[in-house]
Amino acid sequence: MTVPTAETVAEHLAALIRIPTVTPKDAGPHDEATAATFAALEETMRSFYPRVFGHEVEAVGRAGLLVRIPGAAADRPVVLMAHQDVVPVPRDWEAEGWEHEPFEGAIVDGWVFGRGALDDKGALTVMLEAAESLLGEGWTPAHDLYLLMGADEESYGDCATTAATLLSSRGVTPWMVLDEGGAVAVGAFPGLSGEAAVIGVSEKGIVDLRLTVEGLGGHASTPPRESAPGILARALARIEDNPHPSEVNDVSVEMLELVAGRLRGPLGALLRRASSLRGVLARVMPRLSPELAAMVRTTVAITQLEGSPAHNVLATRATAVLNIRVAVGSSVEEAVDHVRRVVHDPRVTIEVESPSEPSPVSPRGDDARWAALMESVGTSYPDALTIPYVMLAASDSRFLAPMSGATYRFAPLRMTKPQREAVHGPNEKVEVESLGRGVAFYRALLTSDRLA
Repeated sequence: MTVPTAETVAEHLAALIRIPTVTPKDAGPHDEATAATFAALEETMRSFYPRVFGHEVEAVGRAGLLVRIPGAAADRPVVLMAHQDVVPVPRDWEAEGWEHEPFEGAIVDGWVFGRGALDDKGALTVMLEAAESLLGEGWTPAHDLYLLMGADEESYGDCATTAATLLSSRGVTPWMVLDEGGAVAVGAFPGLSGEAAVIGVSEKGIVDLRLTVEGLGGHASTPPRESAPGILARALARIEDNPHPSEVNDVSVEMLELVAGRLRGPLGALLRRASSLRGVLARVMPRLSPELAAMVRTTVAITQLEGSPAHNVLATRATAVLNIRVAVGSSVEEAVDHVRRVVHDPRVTIEVESPSEPSPVSPRGDDARWAALMESVGTSYPDALTIPYVMLAASDSRFLAPMSGATYRFAPLRMTKPQREAVHGPNEKVEVESLGRGVAFYRALLTSDRLA
């Protein structure tokens, strides 16, 4: 069996995009239509990758799949992850600005368009293509290889937690985990030309807070001096006016100093001294952009608001949901305590929902796993600068990270700034040529002497 061409990979990805595996809305069982959709995706993957699915396949969660490919040794197992589900698409997708129907899987001018092209069916496809082609050549992994394909990552479902529990119950301790997260980014840093392979070595924690204020209700013609929404609004304003303290962590310092090596002028000179200028950077970075602010502090986003059911009825209850991303080096407890101190109003009750602590920081430097990743990037994207970073979003890998020796977050696909902005938005697309490079990355990683 030969290595698949980028065009073949693109055709397979397009076929997977055409199966609209929209993430479940809640943690309950799948309805018949949803179950049938995920079953159709599994059937299609089995037809494309018979050697991969010819191994031991187990269901995890509602539609997650865990494939074990036995290696020459059972110790130091490697887990590669990608998820099957995608975020929903608005009914008026044309008004949102899509050039092609989101689930058409159109291949036009060297690009594959569609929901999931980048998040995360693109990575899922190149991972499976690499394993399938190697198995076709008679390859056996040096150590047990697990492919974990979640089906509810976008809705914080239980596929990954179920898989983690299952592996733990069998005494399987992953030596290395690789999931989505970073990418081969273009235009990721001011002044940096060319590509940067940005690999997440940790990720921020996540917790939701539900703020509630009770009111008396009544007719809107006789409003009280202080209403439930008004009290809640003042609390939310205080939260936005008093952000969490900022601090530049060790991973960010390492990232900035590596980027500085390719920068000229004052910015390069500044970043080369990042380690000794942490305090200055902590004050300056939040002023430059929301992305840089998120790199150096715990962030709070007000995502949902609810009040009266009618325009002329006073609210008997006003609620807001805060989505908090907890900085590495901090904790859920510290993040919640900060909000409580800032709100400082007993009329506002604060409930903690779905807490998840920041992930451990994985090894870099001369560690064999990091070296394998760098060499695999060098094989597939020879001009890219490989740098570590703290992932700002949340991935399924956070459930395996506490039990893993090293957990990394990287999809070997090129992403420009417009592409990154299209994730969860209109015109999500991936370059066909980059799909071929993604397969090359996974093949190099799976056959690396570093992992032997």
